[in-house]
Amino acid sequence: MDEVPEFVRNRIVLHFKDNRMLKGYTHDFTPLRDKFHLISEEDSDKGNVYEVNCSDLKAVFFVKSLKGNKDYIEKKRFSDVDAVGLRGLKVRIEFPDGEVIRGTSFGYSRARKGFFVIPVDPGSNNERIYVVTNRLRDVRVGAEAEK
Repeated sequence: MDEVPEFVRNRIVLHFKDNRMLKGYTHDFTPLRDKFHLISEEDSDKGNVYEVNCSDLKAVFFVKSLKGNKDYIEKKRFSDVDAVGLRGLKVRIEFPDGEVIRGTSFGYSRARKGFFVIPVDPGSNNERIYVVTNRLRDVRVGAEAEK
């Protein structure tokens, strides 16, 4: 008997390039498509479904919790964590709004529409981040990412 695949919902926080933010779930995000859907968990429109164009985004944050932990102080530098467990290319990305994220990536390429970054801090609420390449001000890789 064939097994039916389990329905997978990813908790996400969308950061739009116009500084809007939406929180909710997706079941159909893939970097291979230009659009996906978000089921809102915002108090004002819980349950509403939005079709999202990747071209409107800064990044998609795949999170452990939609509420986060406001008391947690996230480690932002490679020197702040035990680097033994880190896998992939070290990257430092900077957005036009000045936000800087350091982490690792297995798929970074300026030629791609986007790529995933795993944040440097394993205690972060962010499990992984899909970054839209053309929304970046600066990208540094390898030893340059540590600066």
